[in-house]
Amino acid sequence: MPIPIVIGLIFGEKNLTSFLATFVVAFSVGMAGWMGTRGGEKTLQTRDGFLVAVLFWLIFSVISTMPLYFDSRLGLTLVDAVFEGISGITTTGASVLDDIDNLPKSILYYRAQLNFLGGLGIIVLAVAVMPFLGIGGAKLYQSEMPGPLKEEKFTPRLADTAKHLWMIYTGLAFACGVSFFLAGMDWFDALCHSLSTVSLGGFSTHGSSLGFYNSPQIELVGGVYSILAAVNFSLYFMAINRRSFLPILNNSEFRFFILILSLVVGVTCIELYRTGTFQAQDAMVHGFFQAVSIMTDNGLGAGDYPSWPAHVVLLLLGASFFGGCVGSTCGGIKAMRFLLLYRQGSREIKQLIHPSAILATKVGGHSVSDRVIRSVWGLFFLYIFFACVFVWGLVALGHDLVTAFGTVAACMNNMGVGYGETAAGFGTLKDPAKWLMCVAMLFGRLEIFPILIVFSRTFWRF
Repeated sequence: MPIPIVIGLIFGEKNLTSFLATFVVAFSVGMAGWMGTRGGEKTLQTRDGFLVAVLFWLIFSVISTMPLYFDSRLGLTLVDAVFEGISGITTTGASVLDDIDNLPKSILYYRAQLNFLGGLGIIVLAVAVMPFLGIGGAKLYQSEMPGPLKEEKFTPRLADTAKHLWMIYTGLAFACGVSFFLAGMDWFDALCHSLSTVSLGGFSTHGSSLGFYNSPQIELVGGVYSILAAVNFSLYFMAINRRSFLPILNNSEFRFFILILSLVVGVTCIELYRTGTFQAQDAMVHGFFQAVSIMTDNGLGAGDYPSWPAHVVLLLLGASFFGGCVGSTCGGIKAMRFLLLYRQGSREIKQLIHPSAILATKVGGHSVSDRVIRSVWGLFFLYIFFACVFVWGLVALGHDLVTAFGTVAACMNNMGVGYGETAAGFGTLKDPAKWLMCVAMLFGRLEIFPILIVFSRTFWRF
């Protein structure tokens, strides 16, 4: 809370009590919790990890909401403040706010900061926590992680992991901010957009997002850093540790991600030119940036994306379910899981042709256990199942099917760019639909399993 206050003072704002009130409440509750538990056991077990993962996002969502709800300048209802807060901290980037260009600078910065802090939380959760819990195939990375990134249980070594990830993440954000500034942004916009870009959060200081600048250079910077943020951050640690890019370039998931991304970008650029939407150069620039932004679930926009041909928009909405790499700040199902499903599908075809053959599913030269494969299949089924449930829910609440699909893709994949009625913003959603999409954002961010586990009857049996 202090940093938005400083930003507000720099720009001469006087109404900053919402941040002060949130600071007092959150600090008091946090201090009381710490005082009451500081003498307790510090090592957590697996079942504790599920609860911590869920509580982390629920509590952060509440705290994130408070300044937005308390600020009289915004005039937000409770549901709108909750939606905006959860969207920020889960790096979704879907906004219900109108006239974003004229919002107070402290609020604009705060929204970007929510993206940034949420992005770090995602990385720590994905790299240090999820592998230990064995959720959705994330454990596959544990054998390849060096030093403090190899967690065997929840010990203070988790703090070492967070420290290394924080340094890499902050360094990437700094480089992104400098690049945006050199490309033509002022220092404030460069700061805010760097925080929202490396977190793949998508909150902008302008209602038309990066389209406000009408600058190919800025769009290229946004696209390049969206790709960098979609790479597994443990690979960056390995590359720095070994002083070589080979750990990244030789990684099976990274190569698969770049392959699919190249195909999506290529088809998008070609179709934008073929349909006469843009001339060749604009088709290349807008196609590259928007395809990367949507597929990595960044959600920054340009080139009047909602007005593009429907089949191009459908391709990009589908690509948002793919996402980026495990251990990055992106949303979606993730490239590693799609790679495992592809390898497993190929294995089944060969097994049908040669029933007696003993075949193994391999990634990076290593066999993948059936336990991991089952976990990935389970997550894939639940992800698609709940996506269908959320689409049905929006239709049942009175929204058309196009809007429902585009909105669920934006919220559940933590991508933030809607379609149909929500193309220009999510304030058009009915209040029950906003509550439902808050749930969708949390489901997508936590990758479903932890929520279902914590709310299961078995979890609470001792």
